[in-house]
Amino acid sequence: MPATNSVGCTLFLILAVLGIGLSFLLVNPPVPIGVTTSFWLVGLAPAMIGLLLGYLIFLSLRVARQWEKAIVLRLGRFSRTSGPGIFFLWPIIDSISTIVDTRTQITPFKAEQTLSRDTVPVDVDAVLFWFVWDSGKAALSVSDYAEAVSWAAQTALRDTIGKTDLASLLAGREQIEVTLKKMIDERTEPWGITVQSVEMRDVLIPVALQDAMSKEAQAERERHARVILSQAEVEVAQKFNQAALIYGNNPVAMSLRSMNLLADAIKERGALVVVPNNAVETLGLGTITGLTALSQSGLLPNAPQLRPNEPARDPSSAPPPNPAARPQPPQQPGNAAPYSPWPQTGPKQP
Repeated sequence: MPATNSVGCTLFLILAVLGIGLSFLLVNPPVPIGVTTSFWLVGLAPAMIGLLLGYLIFLSLRVARQWEKAIVLRLGRFSRTSGPGIFFLWPIIDSISTIVDTRTQITPFKAEQTLSRDTVPVDVDAVLFWFVWDSGKAALSVSDYAEAVSWAAQTALRDTIGKTDLASLLAGREQIEVTLKKMIDERTEPWGITVQSVEMRDVLIPVALQDAMSKEAQAERERHARVILSQAEVEVAQKFNQAALIYGNNPVAMSLRSMNLLADAIKERGALVVVPNNAVETLGLGTITGLTALSQSGLLPNAPQLRPNEPARDPSSAPPPNPAARPQPPQQPGNAAPYSPWPQTGPKQP
C-alpha cells in the first residue's frame, strides 16, 4: 500500500476537533428544562458533519512515494496509475489493487546440475538487474511479476548452458551474459519489464573434473616452458658456433680464452683442476708467445716478467752447459769400480 494516509488522517482529526468544539460552544451553558430535543440536534450537528467530512477525506486522499506507482481500479476495472505524490480516490467506487516499485530490482538465480553441450554437469550462479517501465502491464498481465521474472531467468539460464560447452562457459562469460539478457528481455517485455544486465557470479564443476583440468593446464605450461628452453638452447648453440668461428680464425684469442678459463678455475680456493696431458700444446704454453702471455696473466708468479720492448729469448740459443760445473760423484775407496750412472750389463767379478 502507499505510504499511509498521513494527510487524510490529519484532516480527519482537524475536522473532528473543530466539529466537536463548535458543538460544545452551541450547547454551553446547559440546556434549561423544557427545551425541546431539536436544540440538542442542532448543537451536535457540527460535530457530526466534521466527523463525516474527515472520514470522507481519509478515504479519498492517498500519498505515493517517489518510486511507487498505484494501480487504481474503479468498480473492479482498471482506471489509471497514480503517483508519485498525493492523489485522489472516489470513496467506495475507487480502490488500489497494487503498488508497483519502479526502482531497479535485484534477483539472484541459479541453475544446479545442468548439463552443458559436452555433457558436463555444472552449477551456475547469476544475478539479474531489472525494473518496471509499465506499471499497468506488470500489475495486470501477471499475478506476481517478481517471481515470474525469477523463473524466466532460471529457464533462460538452463537453455543457454545446454547450448554451450564447458570451455565457453569458463572463458566466454561476457558473451553468455549478453545472450541471457536478450532472452530474458524478450520474455519479460510483455509484462512491462526491462532487463538492465545479467552477471554470472560463479561456475562450479565437479571436483574430479577440476583436478583433470588442473593437470592439463600444468602440462600445457610445462610444454610451453620446454619450448622456450629449446629455443634458448638453439640461440646459445648459434652463439657458440659464432664464437668458435672467431676463435678458429684467431689462435691468439683462443689461447687467451683458454688461459682465462684456467685462471678462473685456479682462483677458487681448494679447487681441484684436472689438466689433460696435451694441455701444453692445446693452450700454446710450450711456445714463446704462450709463455709470455701466461707470465703476463699472473698465473706464474715466480716467472720473470718480460719488458714490453725486450725480445723473447729462444731456449735453443742458450750457451751449452759447462761439464765442469756438473757435480762429480764421490770416489770409492780401494778397488771400487768407477761410478757410472748407467747400469752394468757385463758378468759380475768374483
